Amino acid sequence: MPARLPVLFLATLITAFLATLSAAKQQPNIIYILLDDAGYGDLSCYGQKKFQTPNIDRLAREGMKFTNHYSGSTVCAPTRSVIMSGLHTGHTPSRGNREIQPVGQFPIPAATFTIAEALKKAGYATGAFGKWGLGNPGSEGDPVNQGFDRFFGYNCQRNAHTYYPTWLFDNLQKIKLNGETYANDLIMDRAVEWIDNHHKAPFFFFLPVTIPHAAMHVPEKYAAPFRRKFPEFENKVGRYGNNRPFARNPAAQFAGMMTALDHGIGRVLKSLEKYGIEENTIVLLSSDNGPHREGGHMPDYFNSNGGLRGHKRDLYEGGIRCPLLVRWPGKVKAGSTSDHISAHWDLFPTFCELAGTETPRNLDGISFLPTLLGKKQEQHEYLYWEFFEGGGKRAVRIGKWKAVQNQLTRKGQNASVEIYDLTTDRAEKNNLATRKPELIARARDIFKQAHTPSKIWKFKWEQ
Repeated sequence: MPARLPVLFLATLITAFLATLSAAKQQPNIIYILLDDAGYGDLSCYGQKKFQTPNIDRLAREGMKFTNHYSGSTVCAPTRSVIMSGLHTGHTPSRGNREIQPVGQFPIPAATFTIAEALKKAGYATGAFGKWGLGNPGSEGDPVNQGFDRFFGYNCQRNAHTYYPTWLFDNLQKIKLNGETYANDLIMDRAVEWIDNHHKAPFFFFLPVTIPHAAMHVPEKYAAPFRRKFPEFENKVGRYGNNRPFARNPAAQFAGMMTALDHGIGRVLKSLEKYGIEENTIVLLSSDNGPHREGGHMPDYFNSNGGLRGHKRDLYEGGIRCPLLVRWPGKVKAGSTSDHISAHWDLFPTFCELAGTETPRNLDGISFLPTLLGKKQEQHEYLYWEFFEGGGKRAVRIGKWKAVQNQLTRKGQNASVEIYDLTTDRAEKNNLATRKPELIARARDIFKQAHTPSKIWKFKWEQ
């Protein structure tokens, strides 16, 4: 009998090891790429004609393209807060761009349970590379205090207004630069190195790139082909940014920036191939809001909003409808398209379900993993946004209907509400408010119930 114990013990160890290995295989690596101010029409797989994004298009060709996906907000910081918290702008901690001097933005509170913390708790290595904007260095909102093992890039959004900074942050260490290094390339270098070091265990890789946010700067090797293609803009100057000359021919600069971005994403995809982890890695790509009109960028010329109404800082479709591409070989059907209505606050529950960990209660998001796997999908009752700049704005999508309310600062909460049928009027040209009083009443009810008062983010009537 005693002689059998080592055999039984060995068998037990093998069983435990295989169970652990099986569990590890069930936890896919998660890569989430967030573009900065790229509109719904700024990718060739979404209709862009003036330049190509072949590596990004590969995600669509080998995965799923969403046509009804929405950003968390219409500017940078609140969108990132929505992603990290799983809460829409009526509930999320940071609901606008608010600066902290001398460096950084309003920090999300320490009590915020972020998507990075949830995945880290589930056994994931967590890394973020690019632009943060949710807390000044060392604050409670610093990425290293919000669940990330490693952060490299722009902690401060103001510093991200140049692609040739004199400093970046590596966790809490300020890295001095000479102002001649193109930051996107450096960030991509560090990002790929991080995958090199963490490909053997499940990882969450957040890549909030700065392209194509102004200033319109890119190394000349990327811009040169488009100078020849867009010679009519060679005398146009994009006046934005600091510590560099203003951009000459911003059309060429923009197209070159998108090309440089696409090359960087190609590097990330090649790293997955290098380590043979493509089938156990889900890659998602989106944008933080609609296209900007700064630094000489011409979104109308490029049809950056894909024919939708509005731009960055609007709550019309052009300001908040954004691309979403999802690639997961063997799991997500290649070349598929989904019209599922979803938003950035859905990422948190989706990633929790992917990781096999418990989803926190009271999130505003709904996992869209069933859509990715071709299964029955739960639907949102509505999607909600609020925005405190530009006169104060709110919007809600209820199925095919969209309600938009502007001029809240001047007219208060009784400002008129516009109604659009997005199935027949995706450009929001035909306001149906006079014909749909019941929808106006429904929207006003949602505006009240979806908004949690905040000591910092207030509408006029709350002050």
